[in-house]
Amino acid sequence: MREGKDQKSQKTGIPRRRVRELMEMKYFKKFSFFLLLLLFLVGYTFLIISSETVDEEGGCSFSGCVGKTHPAMRKGTPMESKVVEEIWRVLEEDTDPKVLEKRSFAASMGEFIGEMKSSRPDATTFALNLKAMVSRIEGKARAAKIEGYLYRHVASSSIPKTLHCLSLTLAEEYSTNANARRDLPPPEISIALTDNSFYHFVLASDNVLAAAAVAASLVNSAARPSRSVLHVVTDKKAYAAMHAWFSLHPLEMVVEVKEMNQFEWFGKRKERVLEVMERDRKARVRFRGGPSAIWAASKGERPGDVAAKLQTLSPKYYSMMNHIRINLPEMFPSLKKVVFLDDDVIVQADLSRLWEIDLRGKVNGAVETCHGSDSFVMSKRLRNYLNFSHPLISSSFDPEECAWAYGMNIFDLEAWRKTNITRNYNLWVQKNVESGLSLWQLGTLPPALIAFHGHVHIIDHHWHMLGLGYQEKTSLKEAEKAAVIHYNGRAKPWLDIAFPHLRVLWTKHLNLSDTFLQACDIRAA
Repeated sequence: MREGKDQKSQKTGIPRRRVRELMEMKYFKKFSFFLLLLLFLVGYTFLIISSETVDEEGGCSFSGCVGKTHPAMRKGTPMESKVVEEIWRVLEEDTDPKVLEKRSFAASMGEFIGEMKSSRPDATTFALNLKAMVSRIEGKARAAKIEGYLYRHVASSSIPKTLHCLSLTLAEEYSTNANARRDLPPPEISIALTDNSFYHFVLASDNVLAAAAVAASLVNSAARPSRSVLHVVTDKKAYAAMHAWFSLHPLEMVVEVKEMNQFEWFGKRKERVLEVMERDRKARVRFRGGPSAIWAASKGERPGDVAAKLQTLSPKYYSMMNHIRINLPEMFPSLKKVVFLDDDVIVQADLSRLWEIDLRGKVNGAVETCHGSDSFVMSKRLRNYLNFSHPLISSSFDPEECAWAYGMNIFDLEAWRKTNITRNYNLWVQKNVESGLSLWQLGTLPPALIAFHGHVHIIDHHWHMLGLGYQEKTSLKEAEKAAVIHYNGRAKPWLDIAFPHLRVLWTKHLNLSDTFLQACDIRAA
C-alpha cells in the first residue's frame, strides 16, 4: 500500500534542486556582478592596453599611434582623457544590433583584453567590441531572469508531490475509516455554528496542509480557543481529504468542514457563478496565450513585464476559493460578524480582540497597503491594481487612493447585508470579462477595491503583515511581532521556493511526527 501511495505522490511536481537553483538565479547574479564590474572598468581598460602595447613598425605606444591616426586625439588635451571620451561616445550612441552581432565574441574580460592586445584596434573599434560584449552579457542576464520567472511560475502553480500524496492518502482514509467520516462538529456542539457569542472564523481552501497550519496557529494563539468556531469551506475535490484531516486531528475549538455545494447560496447561483468564472478563465488564457506564448514573445520585453504577464495566469485568480468571500452574508445568514482568513496566513496573536474594534458602520476592517517600511509590498495604491487609462476606472476612482489588503479581514455581515457590495462586485467582474480584462488583470482584490469602496475601516497595521512570499529581505524579528503574517506572493511556505528563515514561522504549527505527514515525506525544510 505504501508503495502505491508513493507512486501516486510522484504524479506532479518538478525537481526540488532545479527549482531552488533557478529561484536563486545564481547565474544571473554572476552576470549582473560581471556587468557592473565591466562598466566600472570601462574607463580604464583601453588605457591599460594602450600603455602595454607597442607598435612594432612605428615604435610608438598604442595610444600614441591612435593619436596620430584618430582626429579626435589631435587636440591639445591629455591623451588619456580623449581615449576615455571616445569610448563613452561610442557606448552612449545608438548602434545597429546587427553591427554588434559581428563584433568580438569574448566571453570574459581576460579573453577580451587578450583579443584587443592582439588586434590593437583604434579607440572606436575597441569601444564597439566592448559594447558588443556588454550587449551579449545583458542579453544572457535578461534571458536568465526571464527563465527564472518562468520556472517560478511553474513551481508556484504546480502541486508539490508531497501535498498530492497527502490529499490522496487522506481521501483513501475517508473512504475506509469511519472515524475519518465523523460529523464535524459533533451534534452536541453544532449549535455553536450559529451562536454569535462565539468568535467565528472562515477559511476557504482546497489545500489540506495549509488549512491545517492556519487552524493550528489559530488555536495556539487564542486566549479562549473553546469559544472559537472555524468554518472551513472547500471544493468537491478536496472535501474528503479535508474532512478526514480535521476528523482525525481534533482541535480545542469548534470546526466545521463544508463543501461549496452544501451551501444553499451556491445551489441557487451555481450556474451563474461558474459561467462567470469560466469566462474569466478563458479570457485570461486568450489574453496572454499561456506560458509558452509569453515565453516565445518575450524577446525585447522587460523581465518585470514578462513576470506580470505570467502572474495573470496563476490558477488562484480564477479559483472559486478566491471568490467565495464576496458571498459571506448569504453563506452564513445567521452570523453577525466573521473574520475571514486566507490559507497562506499564520495567526500569532489572540484575534478575539478584533471583535472589540468599532468599525464605525463600515463593512470591512482591513489594513492599508500604501504605508510602511517595506517599499515594495506596502506601496500599493489603486493605480497599482486598476487600469486608469480606461474611462470607466478613471471617471470613478482616484489613482492615488490607498489600497487595502485581503488575507485577514473582519467583516460586519449585518452592515454588509444593507449594501449592494456583492451585486456591485459581480457587475464589475462581468464588465472586466466583457472588456477583455482591460479594467484589471489580477485576481479578486481589484473588484473588491471597487465594490467595498467607501465601506472599509482601516485597522492598525500590526494586525496583518504582508509580503512573506514576495521577498527574502523580510525581517524575521519584525514578522514575529505581527498578529497575522501573510505569505502572499509566489514563495508559499509549503513550496520548495519558500524563504527558509520565514518558513519556520509556518512549520512550527505542524506536527511533523504525524503519521500522515511522515508518510508523504513532509518535512520542515
